[in-house]
Amino acid sequence: MKRNLYNDDHEAFRGTVATFLDREVMPNLEQWEADHLVDRSMWKKAAEAGIIGTSIPEEFGGGGVTDFRFEMVRSEEIAHRGASGATGGWGVSDGIVPGYLMALGSQAQKEKYLSGLAAGDQIGAIAMTEPNAGSDLQAITTKAVRDGDDWVINGAKTFITNGCNCDFVIVVARTNLDAKPSQGTSLFIVEDGTPGFERGRKLKKLGMDAQDTSELSFSDVRVPADALLGELDMGFIHLMVNLPRERLIIGSGTLAGARAALTWTSEYVFDRPAFGQTIGDFQNTRFELAELETRVDALEAFVDRCALALNAEELTAVDAAKAKYLGSDLEIEVINRCLQLFGGYGYMLEYPIARAFKDTRIQAIFGGANEVMKELIGRDIAKRHKKR
Repeated sequence: MKRNLYNDDHEAFRGTVATFLDREVMPNLEQWEADHLVDRSMWKKAAEAGIIGTSIPEEFGGGGVTDFRFEMVRSEEIAHRGASGATGGWGVSDGIVPGYLMALGSQAQKEKYLSGLAAGDQIGAIAMTEPNAGSDLQAITTKAVRDGDDWVINGAKTFITNGCNCDFVIVVARTNLDAKPSQGTSLFIVEDGTPGFERGRKLKKLGMDAQDTSELSFSDVRVPADALLGELDMGFIHLMVNLPRERLIIGSGTLAGARAALTWTSEYVFDRPAFGQTIGDFQNTRFELAELETRVDALEAFVDRCALALNAEELTAVDAAKAKYLGSDLEIEVINRCLQLFGGYGYMLEYPIARAFKDTRIQAIFGGANEVMKELIGRDIAKRHKKR
């Protein structure tokens, strides 16, 4: 079935992304994975090439593009090359952080941080997760206490993407301990170099090796009043505003990853000889590919609808949760079953299917664990049923 989602502008962007990845990312991927860190120069080059900063308004040096399909094109080219670990930080610094700044930031904050992100001079992070608070953000214990004209932040965060490289981080903290967490949480911008703000160990992960992930600590970190992002005690509501886009970034990325795995596998099985024929000539292989491709086609139809709904500002948090949950579960299954068709070679990291096997497992966990996604969807079903 012909896919009619993209136009000539999207395909031109695809060529730009492909050229950049082949020139700047793939030759360095193994070294960055060994270092557990991407060289900062890559971000600057990506901005100069127009690969990142596209969604940031033109007045701040960005591309001013609001069409989510460009995000999907980029994800597809990254997935095709198995380079998600090296570019995973873009999803936060370029895909999530600008949304908060554009929606909630003061003019001064926008000029300072969006301009830096668009130019590739700054890398952003967002610190939600804590050692004892993952998907349950209402359990966070990081506090921000008013002291004169300043706020003093104390707490610890973990699993923070871009934690090592970031120039600033949006920190989620409790500001009213007498209120429910959903009504007493705020967002603050903390800059690199602020006394008391320290980076912990660079975390070694199961996959996404090139993406830097670290612990952050805040010990009597003093920030000025204008470091508050958005309204006081409205942080939880602010976090909800960008969830549809954030979760569709994951959902569309899982579609791209599943499709790439099918492509690699199809090429391999019809070339690999076994027992006097190719692996692809066995009925079991064809049945496996037939089932997986049909299910990926169905996922594609749903994700494409979600992308158009997001562009029209009609995508709901529930539908985005469906895309994230359905896509990540299916991608994990597709890659697992495709790896089996590679046999022993599927276990070798020189093959992209092996790297994808490592990198993909996190998809069902970050951005809200899939169990939470199903709870959100289930609550919506119950709500609609009870209204009848």
